[in-house]
Amino acid sequence: MATRHESVLKSEVIRWLAPQPGQVLVDGTMGGGGHTRLMAECVGPEGLIVCLDRDSAAIEGAQAALSSLPVRIVQGSFAALPEILQELGIAHVDGILLDLGMSSDQLADESRGFSYEADGPLDLRFDPSEGEPAWRLLERLSEKHLADLIYEFGEERFSRRIARAIVAARRRAPIRTSRELAQLVLRCLPRGAPRRRRIHPATRTFQALRIAVNDELAALDSALDRYPRIMRAGARIAVISFHSLEDRRVKHAFRDDPRYAILTKKPIRPIEEEILRNPRARSARMRVGEKQEQ
Repeated sequence: MATRHESVLKSEVIRWLAPQPGQVLVDGTMGGGGHTRLMAECVGPEGLIVCLDRDSAAIEGAQAALSSLPVRIVQGSFAALPEILQELGIAHVDGILLDLGMSSDQLADESRGFSYEADGPLDLRFDPSEGEPAWRLLERLSEKHLADLIYEFGEERFSRRIARAIVAARRRAPIRTSRELAQLVLRCLPRGAPRRRRIHPATRTFQALRIAVNDELAALDSALDRYPRIMRAGARIAVISFHSLEDRRVKHAFRDDPRYAILTKKPIRPIEEEILRNPRARSARMRVGEKQEQ
């Protein structure tokens, strides 16, 4: 099936990574393959783009779409990139892209639970063969642990109210679908709180659960710490994040690790034209670092 996903900041990615003919680059979060295709066209037949994704559905969809390009597709986490490159016999790369956002294809698949209106199971895993689904997390965590998780990973100020409601609801019946959870969160808003926002009221709770079941922040921290060992001197890494928890980690890694030089003092954001065409790009921000000579 053709992807529904539209990659963000495409021209900015190419401008800052500056892929050249014959180079080896990595797209650590392939998704619909939009960024992959652009980079592959730049490196040409003598180059290579190593593409990773945890989602088997994304891998399956990309196989045919990218078959004519110099790409090598591997199912796996970007945190495992050093091991994957070792298996491929690649010592160093010339550039790395991480687009940390969810794809439109994942949101459209009701069986995955990423959409607030999904009647399918509240799963939220990028790789359904690993870990436990979010609905199971809601069943086993205590009220305090749920509140702390939703506050820490979702930055949700009503986290305790939401956790209390989850525990009360599960005593009557388990919360199994995304729609059930989204409606519960909506009912937790205090009287007088605005119901119409730029983002859905359940966004932060879903974000927290998704980060938890996929261990996303630990994977990002590990990747940013390990990547300089597999980057050539002068190689660049571009990271596109969609919320402050991710962006803060990228900012601090580039600032505090002497192996990186910061190329973007402020995050690069989409221009208004792109936001009008693709509203999901609104929260995207990209930071770029460069591997230093050691």
